[in-house]
Amino acid sequence: MRYLLAAVFLFLTCSFAFPQNSAQYQACNEKANAQPDLNECARQEADRVDAKLNKLYAQLLAKAKDPNDVAKIKAAERAWIAYRDAYIEATYPAKDKQLEYGSEYLTDVAMLQAKLTQQHMADLEDLLKQY
Repeated sequence: MRYLLAAVFLFLTCSFAFPQNSAQYQACNEKANAQPDLNECARQEADRVDAKLNKLYAQLLAKAKDPNDVAKIKAAERAWIAYRDAYIEATYPAKDKQLEYGSEYLTDVAMLQAKLTQQHMADLEDLLKQY
């Protein structure tokens, strides 16, 4: 029950404190008829945000011409991915996640991943200004 309440709180927090959701996500949610539809909308949003991150990351690598700088940026990105994955796992630590967190679990995870990715994009934008 404690995990369910945490998942509901996280979902609501992500939904209301997440104004950067795309218009595509909003439109998809409006058409969704069931939880699997909402899960798919959230997965698509996470994919969209990840694609934006990848473009920004490519721009950063292109501007950082020094091989040592590129190596450090790549190491930082690998560390961030490990952090993102560990953070999501810490947020949802149950072994049987579907049973423990319910049918919203996939939506919650995708939205958390999108949120963390958007936060990281701000960091990369700051780093890009240095080059």
